[in-house]
Amino acid sequence: MPIQILPARLANQIAAGEVVERPASVIKELVENSLDAGADKIELEIDRGGHKRILIRDNGSGIARDELELALSRHATSKISCLDDLEQIMSLGFRGEALASISSVARLTLTSKPATQSEAWQAKAEGRDMAVQLQPTAHPDGTSVEVLDLFFNTPARRKFLRSEKTEFQHIDETLKRIALSRFDVAFSLKHNGKLLRHYPKANTEATRQKRVALVCSAGFGEHALNIQSQYQGLHLHGWLAVQSSNTPDHQYFYVNGRMMRDKLIHHAIRQAFEGLLPPEGHAAYVLYLQLDAREVDVNVHPAKHEVRFHQARLVHDFIFRALQDALNQATAEIALEDSTSAPIRQIPAAEPNHNYIKPLQSKVTESLGHYQGGGVSSRGAQHYQQLMQTPTQAPQASGSLYPWLFVQQRYLLLNHNQVCCLLPVKELHKLKIKHSLASAVSQPLLMPVALSLQSLPDIDLETKQAALVPLGFVLSYDRHKLMLKQVPAGLRQLNWPELLPLILDCPHGAEIECLLDKVANKQQVYSEEQVKQWWQWCEQQALLEDLLNNKARPLPLEQWIQTYAN
Repeated sequence: MPIQILPARLANQIAAGEVVERPASVIKELVENSLDAGADKIELEIDRGGHKRILIRDNGSGIARDELELALSRHATSKISCLDDLEQIMSLGFRGEALASISSVARLTLTSKPATQSEAWQAKAEGRDMAVQLQPTAHPDGTSVEVLDLFFNTPARRKFLRSEKTEFQHIDETLKRIALSRFDVAFSLKHNGKLLRHYPKANTEATRQKRVALVCSAGFGEHALNIQSQYQGLHLHGWLAVQSSNTPDHQYFYVNGRMMRDKLIHHAIRQAFEGLLPPEGHAAYVLYLQLDAREVDVNVHPAKHEVRFHQARLVHDFIFRALQDALNQATAEIALEDSTSAPIRQIPAAEPNHNYIKPLQSKVTESLGHYQGGGVSSRGAQHYQQLMQTPTQAPQASGSLYPWLFVQQRYLLLNHNQVCCLLPVKELHKLKIKHSLASAVSQPLLMPVALSLQSLPDIDLETKQAALVPLGFVLSYDRHKLMLKQVPAGLRQLNWPELLPLILDCPHGAEIECLLDKVANKQQVYSEEQVKQWWQWCEQQALLEDLLNNKARPLPLEQWIQTYAN
């Protein structure tokens, strides 16, 4: 088959496959157009779950008669005009594909009247030939879009539609998400002639909370935390439930007013809730992130459900830390109000709020009832500076060569005090780990390590926690899980999911020995680069001489020479 330009009707139906998945997709695209047109009142009428009829009516700015036919063409829009506009999008729609795609798979009627126009005009288009018919009509200021017989000309698509009840549930959920994004707009929804949803304008804090309660539940509206957090041009606000939900139905997140189901955002929220939810529980939230439109790219997903942040790490850490701070404060207040219950034990962050960039945190000390953050000691500050400095190679007697021979990836053959010696590399490794455990600096894990308490039935967690905290470990636990959140600085790369159960199971007071025996054992092999780094570190810390005196093993070189020289 030769390469050819596809006919307009076929191209529009292919585009409709991305834009129009089901009736709820039509609702989303058309309501977003109404919002972009400045409407503050939007009415939806649905028949038979959207299979038969969809009507969206608004009081927005309307479309002029001369632009009605153009509005049903592909890539026709008033929202962007150049590449610079694409890099800072604030409107919900911008591709100019929705109306053309919908009209290619349904019978569409577009009626509109701008306030400056004396009469309304109506445009009709059907998927069969895409021809647009214009005629005058009666209509108030604003726009109405009626969609009949969705997928009437694509039977293969129509047979994949679900039941009327299921499709209406998707429409209802779509309207809920939109209603939570624009409190300044009134929405109503009729199904088969019956008014089922009505969300009046909510211009005060009390009315906004009322709308949240209508969408989520009365319990969520009454007990949710109010979130307000700002950092470097990022603003996060909304509501967050401390109690878990049985289903993930109450999870709403918006970026610059746009509904989002972004993986990065979901990961940050899930990480903030780690350890606070039961195994089958789900977080519940209604959150809004505002940032400069130039710092986010919304043109990365066909349905615009995902975005790409230019500073993804900053956004992730900002969301995580803001939610974690709020949850920590809430759980601490609950524990103080009800000391007889079994509160979630959470160690608060020792650093000030919104410290997203600093990689290391001071250790915290705890008592049985409360947790308090300790300041960084002078020794800890010294260790911190050493960790943040780029290692510099110490001058060697042999120029750039090190005074040892690396043998079997486990040993160093060297001359110490005019004696041929063998130094196990594991001794360098152990010394580095001991130094990290003795420092006053902890480092957060990228993902906390969680263990089910059912797998730790015979461990005294209070005693074990008291032994590990002075070493730089930060743990918390509730009725379901034990969480390892921070480890001694410099040891974050170790396999903590494997090491944590071993440390918890070892005898009290033997935690360091258990860790060293597992990590730096005689079977462990090393790279030459690791050896060079640890050797330089020992020289900088003036620990090399003592290490060689105590751990280097003399070899019978003279005896070997006499035996094998001849």
